[in-house]
Amino acid sequence: MRKIAIALMRAYQIATSNLAPRCKYYPSCSNYAITAVGRYGAKGLAMAAWRFVRCNPWSAGGVDYVDENLDSADVKHTHEKLSMIEKLSMIEKEVVGAN
Repeated sequence: MRKIAIALMRAYQIATSNLAPRCKYYPSCSNYAITAVGRYGAKGLAMAAWRFVRCNPWSAGGVDYVDENLDSADVKHTHEKLSMIEKLSMIEKEVVGAN
């Protein structure tokens, strides 16, 4: 079922690829739906439907990730920084312990 839904959304993307992008959200509604369905299945379909309902002329739009803690570049960058700090502190402990 997931594969069928994702294939339909990809077909929609291909069919509308020559049109100017008009989605006021990032990621686009179709990319959001593909991610949501791929991760959550039927729940993802409901999430995508809610996103389509919110995407109307009166909404402000903006950034709306499926899972901000997984998709946001800021969060990924923070996790990379933390892992580097942890690695450096482990190296520091090894060097201090060697004396």
